[in-house]
Order: sequence, then structure tokens, then C-alpha cells
Amino acid sequence: MLPLDQVQLNFNPSTLFVLNCILGLVIFGIALDMRVDDFRRVARFPRAVLIGLASQFLIFPALTFGLVMLLQPQPSIALGMMLVAACPGGNISNFMTHFSRGNTALSVTMSAISTLAAVLMTPLNFNLWASLYPDASGLLRTFTLDPVDMLVTILMLLGIPMAAGMAVGAHYPGVAARMREPMKMFSLVVFVCFIFGALAANWQHFLTYIGGVIFVVILHNALALATGYSLARVAGVREYERRAVAIEVGIQNSGLGLILIFNFFDGLGGMAIIAAAWGIWHLVAGLSIASFWRRRLIPVEETT
Repeated sequence: MLPLDQVQLNFNPSTLFVLNCILGLVIFGIALDMRVDDFRRVARFPRAVLIGLASQFLIFPALTFGLVMLLQPQPSIALGMMLVAACPGGNISNFMTHFSRGNTALSVTMSAISTLAAVLMTPLNFNLWASLYPDASGLLRTFTLDPVDMLVTILMLLGIPMAAGMAVGAHYPGVAARMREPMKMFSLVVFVCFIFGALAANWQHFLTYIGGVIFVVILHNALALATGYSLARVAGVREYERRAVAIEVGIQNSGLGLILIFNFFDGLGGMAIIAAAWGIWHLVAGLSIASFWRRRLIPVEETT
């Protein structure tokens, strides 16, 4: 068995394009239940957005560094953890929040802002915390994100599908009602199939090395979910918003992390395995907690 850092994973950018198309359809399905007033309420009470972004880009990366120092993993695994923590929220978080009966408008707002802010905050957070980890200097690379690419991503994955879904819901309520349940089932099935399909090219590597990182990934993801929920609770944010903040921080854009790893770190084994494992585990954890919350109804007065 090769040392982990000598493993080079295969990555096909076309799979990410397919995922983005799927995400666009999922966002369209979510938007069938949404109205403009949902976003107006978020704008009137911005505290939850600020708490969520602080959790995403300040608290969680710092806590990740603390976890890394506690566990002392090999440098590439440490860098993978810090890169994932520096990424913005993943767009699947919007579906998870919607499924959990949380504030979907808040989730979408946070996704859009964090994706745009990632142009600055992702490289800044990664380079700051990674430079402090012993023995990582030989692996460390600096990178930048193109602001135009990030803006296009927001428009394609969030803006256009959201506007289209809300328009259908507003002007064709009968059609929207018939589409809601099929779209939910479509989302669940396609996400699971896609993740396993995307792993097919690296399945043997994944099976060989996943045992060495899965505990770290589970612990790291639990820290992310707890960070978002706890900070929102301490700040007095309502349960409706707490669910959105927790899921937004706990569902990281590991797809972006993989792109950066293959573009700037030559598919470094430890980093890539961490990001790939996150891509699977945060689906499991996110769907589990969303299902739990879905059964725990929120008083109507909290959602208005």
C-alpha cells in the first residue's frame, strides 16, 4: 500500500459540471415553496446572517486549527481539514435546510454571500491557519479565486434557478403543488447516486484509505454543525434560523475544495481523501440531522 501522500486521485471536471446542473434543478424545486417576503424578513433581521457568516469564516476555521493541533494528523490531512474549513457553504445546504423545516431564505442568502466572500476569505483562512501548522511548509501552496467565476457560480446555481422556481410558484401554484414531492424525491436519489458515481474512478483508493480518515472527518463535521448551532443559540437566534445556520456551516463546499486540491496541490492524497470523505459524510450527517429536525415542528410564530 502506497503512503497516503503518494496517492494521486483522478478528478474529472465534467463530473462537477453535472453536479452543478443537478444542484440547479434542486434549487428550482426548493424555490417552488418560497416567496419574496421570505427574503424581506431575512433582510429585516440580519443578525442570523451575520452570526452564520462569523461561524463560517471566523470561528469554524479557528476551531479546526485547534482540532488539528489536538489530533496532530500528518500534514496533508491537516491541510485537507483546514482547506475544507476555509470553503464556503455547499449549495446542498439549501435543500437540507428546506427539508429540516429551517429558514430556507436565510440558507440561500448565506450561501450566496459566503460563496462571494470566499474569493477573499478562503485563500486568507487557509494560508493563515495552514502556515501555523508544523511540518506543513513543504506542502503549502498559495492560491487565488477568480471573483468573476464565483459570481457566475452564484447566478447559475442560485440566482437563475431560484428566480425560476419562485416565478412558477407565484404564477402557476397548481403546477408547483404537483412538482413539490417529485422534486424532493429526485433530490435525495440523485445526490446519493452522484456521490457514489463520482467516486467510481477512485473507489479502490477510497476503500484503502478511508479507514484512516473517517473518524477525523466525522469529528470535524460534528464540530462544524455544533459551531453553527451553538453560536446561533448563544446569540439568541430563533430555532427556525438556528437550523439554517448549523446546516450552512456543517455542509461545506467540498467540491470547491477538490478543485483547489487538484489545481494547486496536484491531487495530494491526504488532502483529496479528506475532501472526498467530507463530500460523502456531510450528506449522511446533513440528511440525518435534517430528518431529525423535520420531525420536531417549530411553532408557527417563529417562522413569521
